[in-house]
Amino acid sequence: MARITHVELRMVDLAPKVERVDAIQSFVSQETPVLTIYDSDGASGTGYSYTIGTGGPSVMALLQHTLLPRLIGQDGDRIDGIWRELLYATHATAVGAITSLALAAIDTALWDLRCRKLGLPLWKLAGGSRESIPLYSTEGGWLHLSSEALVEDALAMQAQGFKGSKIKIGRPHISEDAARLEAVRAAVGPGYEILTDGNQGFTLSEAIRRAQMLEDHGIGWFEEPLKADDVAAHRELARRTSVPVAVGESLYSLSQFKDYLQAGAASIVQVDLARIGGITPWLKVAHLAEAFNVMVCPHFLMELHLPLVCAVPNAKWLEYIPQLDSITEQGIEIKDGRAHVSQDPGLGIKWDWARLDALADPITIKEVV
Repeated sequence: MARITHVELRMVDLAPKVERVDAIQSFVSQETPVLTIYDSDGASGTGYSYTIGTGGPSVMALLQHTLLPRLIGQDGDRIDGIWRELLYATHATAVGAITSLALAAIDTALWDLRCRKLGLPLWKLAGGSRESIPLYSTEGGWLHLSSEALVEDALAMQAQGFKGSKIKIGRPHISEDAARLEAVRAAVGPGYEILTDGNQGFTLSEAIRRAQMLEDHGIGWFEEPLKADDVAAHRELARRTSVPVAVGESLYSLSQFKDYLQAGAASIVQVDLARIGGITPWLKVAHLAEAFNVMVCPHFLMELHLPLVCAVPNAKWLEYIPQLDSITEQGIEIKDGRAHVSQDPGLGIKWDWARLDALADPITIKEVV
């Protein structure tokens, strides 16, 4: 039985390719912990996590001083057991973002290790439901962009075979959001999905008001309309509109998703692999959503989510926001608006190790002899 011998940890800061502004924030950097686990068979697996702008050093500190030393000597095949033990080792800081982001880096590396040792791609080992999935684009839909820019991007993505675009909403007056959506709808026609994202920027009364406007434009979903911890308000909004309510990128545990689903407060689950704590809990959320006949459309992390949405039967979309282009040798394969899984063993990510080494020196955690 192979045991974990050492771990290498580094953090790289990835600048967004475009300006990203939504109803509550702007994104200026992406602090990305990258972690490689080695075992006594000489095998390795690499995973990662992320923060939007801040918090990366806190995640790194939790990994370096608390979680990674507990990995040394462990059987790397005990993925679920290790995840649970590490969660309880940080009980005072769980459930919460810093702990989940740290756990995700470890868990994705363990899954990569397992897949590589078995010679299987993640999408097959996790379920093997399909080999490709439709993409929708977010990169051209940010809140600061003009209607003309939104239209230009949506038409460009439609020409590439994409089936939908997401538009950020939350302009000061409802008429501004309506005008932007109307311009895009007029350009792309009725068969192209327009999705919207409020980024938790509305009160319940304003969300109800804007949902009525979204119905008039045939909008595919209303994402994060309200504060993520207000289940009752989401339930009331869902009761008052025919537009599907999408929630999940700011939830951090299986139980939080259970509360939403039991309440009928979300009809689309947008579970974020990093914020839920890794592949292990992500799959549990996806299967829970399937039991409620609810679709899974994960947030961000395009490269990691691709094999997972192709592993489960209740996923419809993958969000297109390229994240890793500057530290990988090649991106995901896209044909006619669909993302296709890698058939290589592991997560399907081809890291550019020379670039990673140039950006950050690794910290090594190993058993003290």
